[in-house]
Amino acid sequence: MSSHGYSSGRLNLPFVGISTFGKSPYVEDWDRIDAEVAVMGAPYDFGTQWRSGARFGPRAVREASTLFSFGHAGAYDHEDDATYLDASVRMVDIGDADIIHTKTDESHANIQLGVEKMLEAGALPVTIGGDHSINIPCINAFADECAQNGPIHVVQIDAHLDFVDERHGVTAGHGNPMRRAIEKPYVSGMTQLGIRNVSSTAKEGYTDARARGSDILSVRQVRKLGTEGVLARIPEGARYYVTIDIDAFCPSIAAGTGTPSHGGFLYYDVLEILQGLANRGDVVGIDLVEVAPNYDPTESTQILAAQVLLNFIGFIFHERGKKG
Repeated sequence: MSSHGYSSGRLNLPFVGISTFGKSPYVEDWDRIDAEVAVMGAPYDFGTQWRSGARFGPRAVREASTLFSFGHAGAYDHEDDATYLDASVRMVDIGDADIIHTKTDESHANIQLGVEKMLEAGALPVTIGGDHSINIPCINAFADECAQNGPIHVVQIDAHLDFVDERHGVTAGHGNPMRRAIEKPYVSGMTQLGIRNVSSTAKEGYTDARARGSDILSVRQVRKLGTEGVLARIPEGARYYVTIDIDAFCPSIAAGTGTPSHGGFLYYDVLEILQGLANRGDVVGIDLVEVAPNYDPTESTQILAAQVLLNFIGFIFHERGKKG
């Protein structure tokens, strides 16, 4: 039992201590990661086309996550009759990738290195952005891992398609990541959920995405199909990389983002899909992006982000435990 547990006399309330993700141990040396899941911040937002501020996302989500730091007992869910994130799931926070201001390639390379180190350690990599361009180095980091273990299917939860190939020489902004991902020989397909209304990609991008094997569903289409109907369209037993843009959610609950889009998901719309993914296949990587906390004085956005991530991680390891 940790010296900071209840037995030592410390109550350790959420506002006490240093804000690592979920109050997990901090590992500064990336060659000494020893855990089932590792969390890294990617505070890069130079890829934005509208409002910046997602560079402050990792700090805000970490602070919000302390509200859900469950200690050794984990979190019991009476609906599922299951305890999530107990002491059997070792989680660490490896801090942030170094960001070089104005330098996209160098910043992305540092993010890629962090994800590679988490994968080399056998940990599930969870990356907190940052704008959605940080997905590019995250997917790049899977080249060697996929060579050993097989391809990944990308599940994107987002308001925008992010399938722009190139504009004025820009190929690594936050409108490009899904186009960069589908180009990878180890990305076997893509499911894009929540795409709606005035989007970031022209009609040709949708045509291109579908021609390359992407399945695109709006919020209304997802709700009409229902959770099981959506999951049935996603390859069963696959290895999933899940990228969550916080603007997939309705701005009424997630105002703190650079490009808000009304008509978004509510909490359980997404949570039930994530729980289904954990059951349907093997989630091998996660990023959550575009939390820009300064646009939300209520702090609801970062609380939502932390709650979604911790629940998703809990679902993944609960299913892994059942499967042995």
